[in-house]
Amino acid sequence: MVNVVSPLTKKYLTVRRIVGELENIGCVIKPQTFLLLLRIYWRSALYGMVFETFHEMAAFGFTPNTFARNVVMDVLYRIGHVDKAIKVLNDTHFPNFLTFNIALCNLCKLSDLSNISYVSRRMIQLRYYPNVKTFEMILNCFCKMGRLAEAYQVLGLMITLGASVSMNVWSILIDGLCRLHQPGLAYALFKKMLRTGCSPNLVIYTSLIKGFLDSRMVNSASSILNRMECDGYVPDLVLCNVLIDCLSKVGRYDDAFGIFLSLSDRNLVPDSYTFCSLLSNICLSRRFSLLPNIASGLAIEGDLMVCNSLLNYFCKAGYPLHAVQLYDYMLARGLTPDKYSFVGLLSGLCGAGRFDEAVNVYQALIRYYPGLDAHVHTVIVDRLIRVGKYHRAFRLFRRALEEKYPLDVVSYNFSIYGLFKSGRIYEASALYSQMKEVGVFPNAHTYNLVISGFCKGRDLKMVKQLMQEISKTEVELDHRTINSVIKLLFRSYPYPSALNQLIEMCKSGLIPDEAMYAQFSKGLASGINTGHAQHSLMRDQLLVDPSSSDDIPDVAASVG
Repeated sequence: MVNVVSPLTKKYLTVRRIVGELENIGCVIKPQTFLLLLRIYWRSALYGMVFETFHEMAAFGFTPNTFARNVVMDVLYRIGHVDKAIKVLNDTHFPNFLTFNIALCNLCKLSDLSNISYVSRRMIQLRYYPNVKTFEMILNCFCKMGRLAEAYQVLGLMITLGASVSMNVWSILIDGLCRLHQPGLAYALFKKMLRTGCSPNLVIYTSLIKGFLDSRMVNSASSILNRMECDGYVPDLVLCNVLIDCLSKVGRYDDAFGIFLSLSDRNLVPDSYTFCSLLSNICLSRRFSLLPNIASGLAIEGDLMVCNSLLNYFCKAGYPLHAVQLYDYMLARGLTPDKYSFVGLLSGLCGAGRFDEAVNVYQALIRYYPGLDAHVHTVIVDRLIRVGKYHRAFRLFRRALEEKYPLDVVSYNFSIYGLFKSGRIYEASALYSQMKEVGVFPNAHTYNLVISGFCKGRDLKMVKQLMQEISKTEVELDHRTINSVIKLLFRSYPYPSALNQLIEMCKSGLIPDEAMYAQFSKGLASGINTGHAQHSLMRDQLLVDPSSSDDIPDVAASVG
């Protein structure tokens, strides 16, 4: 039927004209006519025609039945109009099992936990109950979002309704606990599963091993792996990739590399994830000399994800020319670069000192790819600021602001850092204010960066103003920034006055008690009840060598 309706749609363009033509050749237009068109357009993903058919059905005097409303509701979910889809569900006078099942399946894909709970309650109130597959989907959604309490409520409902606790259910719950870094509880649940007579599969073993390795419990992970092999299971490529990645992250680089070398003996062919995990191993272990050899052996078969990872690691490892050459190779192979490829190319060009070329490439990218995300705009500004090309960096950033390109908090952080670094303190302050005005909220890095900058500029008024602003948030300043504030106080006021202001700032919550205690433990407490000599000694401890007062690079190193 799709082959019949598709040419009709192209010829007559609208549902009304199609129906009119059917009438002209003697067809009697019935509700089934519209239901058939709905089904065909739905299955063909012609969502605009679905809505048109639904409206024309009502225009012809037919009342859309539950099936028609189910189709429209499903399409609304698929195009992201969740509120409208929920309204269709609520307005359906005779919802059936499929009504609720369609809603739950779509909401689980969208991870819309609130509406999942709402639809589930309505479903049960009308005495419809999810089947095992739908229960598993809901469980999986709650577990992946870290909502174990709700997941156990769903499990309790399953048991109450007599639904079987399948292998998938055990696997979902165990994986959920591992994701929450609770491998001990996951293993306890694993043992409970064994007591019910249910045998584990490779998926469950993989979740447990990853959970223990993510929690740096290597011995426990090894025990699980040994048990798995004793049960007759052989590691597959997914588990090997997990082992390579997780062992690298806990510093067991040789073990991880050994897993990679054993793949051929296991008759396993490395995939993109294997290669990306291997690159992570090389960079974490600082064995950068292996990168060109690995790349020449594997990148030829790599897909876009592999090439993007390699671009990233070439730049991190100090091989910027390799990154540029790899990008050219990707184009020659017919791969379509994405935003990660562009970031790798710009980083490579800047790393190789080819800044003019990098800027030209960036300007071409924003001309031909208008949908670029903040990362691409940020990387060129960051690289120019790093080498002191402030004027050029700010010019590009100002253009991004004027053209309303997507910029995030990291983009602003780097530009604010550059303004402070180049001594343009008031411009940095203005950009900070503009950032908030356009709805980009400062993060902890922003506050540390800005306060450190104003401390360096000895602008105590702005520092106090920012401290007041931070006190209304949950942001905690790091110890370097707190120390800069305290040093500025003692540089700006005589000792007794500075001490009193410091105590007042602590009492008002502007400086956390822990930071205050740390400063007192360095010598301040001993100076309170002693003479001027002790006061001077304490002040010397706080006011270290002036050359160390420039804390901005330390803060900037953690930006992003």
